[in-house]
Amino acid sequence: MERLKHMSLRRAFFLLTLCGLLAAVALAALLWTGCKWFSSLYPLGGVVIGRGGAITQLPSPTPEQLRLLKAADIIGLLGWALFPVVGLGAAGALFYRWKLKEPIRVLLEGTWRIQAHDLNFTISSPSADELGQICTAFERMRLELLKTNQELWRQAEERKRLNAAFAHDLRNPVTVLKGSISLLRQDASDRQTLDRLETYTVRIEQYVEAMSTIQRLEQLPVRAANVTLAVLRSELEETARLLAPALDTGVQGPDVGAVRIDHGIFLTVAENLIGNAVRFAQEKLEITLVLENHVLRLSIADDGPGFPAALLRSGAKPFEKTEEGGGHFGMGLYSSSLLCQKHGGELRLKNGSTGGAAATACFQINCKP
Repeated sequence: MERLKHMSLRRAFFLLTLCGLLAAVALAALLWTGCKWFSSLYPLGGVVIGRGGAITQLPSPTPEQLRLLKAADIIGLLGWALFPVVGLGAAGALFYRWKLKEPIRVLLEGTWRIQAHDLNFTISSPSADELGQICTAFERMRLELLKTNQELWRQAEERKRLNAAFAHDLRNPVTVLKGSISLLRQDASDRQTLDRLETYTVRIEQYVEAMSTIQRLEQLPVRAANVTLAVLRSELEETARLLAPALDTGVQGPDVGAVRIDHGIFLTVAENLIGNAVRFAQEKLEITLVLENHVLRLSIADDGPGFPAALLRSGAKPFEKTEEGGGHFGMGLYSSSLLCQKHGGELRLKNGSTGGAAATACFQINCKP
């Protein structure tokens, strides 16, 4: 039975059909033999010619016995006609029960639950045949739908939180601008008011640009291509040389082999993290590239004051405000986190045991475009 469940549909159907036909032939032959044996119990009539030409008359069957003999012949013939049909029908019924019934039930139930927008279940694979493979494919599809729905929900929640943060941070500059306009109406020669007006106008412009950047990042497609590790390492060295000319920088990592990655996303994240670290580093900047288990990790460590505790608790957020020193926060880290997530990875933030901050960007190198 277990071997039959793991057979392909074609082999199982052929085997059950063959068994049904063989059983039907055996039963028909047994019935035919039984009918012949039954007929042998009654006289059949006729004559027997013995030695010397002696003729012996055999007893003839009575009308009742003749009817029984005819019925036995008919039953024997019907067995050859009916038993194969019954055998094929039984083979078909067993094939449906053992090979089709459970997979069809699983697929129908899974389809109904997906139509009802319920993805919190598991589609089991009752066999290893073609229908079992379809069940496995349905389960993969369910997981992808669940992952997509979770990602859409996360993006919607993130967009709501981003809009709320943007509206909150924009409220103060707008209030100051309105007050400055009122003061200008009273005294247009007030230079301090004009400077304040210019400062907050630039601030609003920066907020609007930041919002536009986030919207573009969310719609950015991932286009993975093969890039050698030597190229990535040389680009990291060049970026560190341009952004941190006064710091002691070091780049560590393999320079042999290649990975499949979105080159543009990798460079954007690297520039953001290096630029953020340069703002707070005192003397040294360490850049490490590690390839492990289909994940490419880029770590940027500095010897500055470290990340604020609030940032480590909540992660990178846009328009973040904190009173703690150091201040490793802002749109650079948040956009880097978004890009890592689009590439199947994440952004990890931590402080070193001896001081300084370390940001690690993880990229899945087998990420599908």
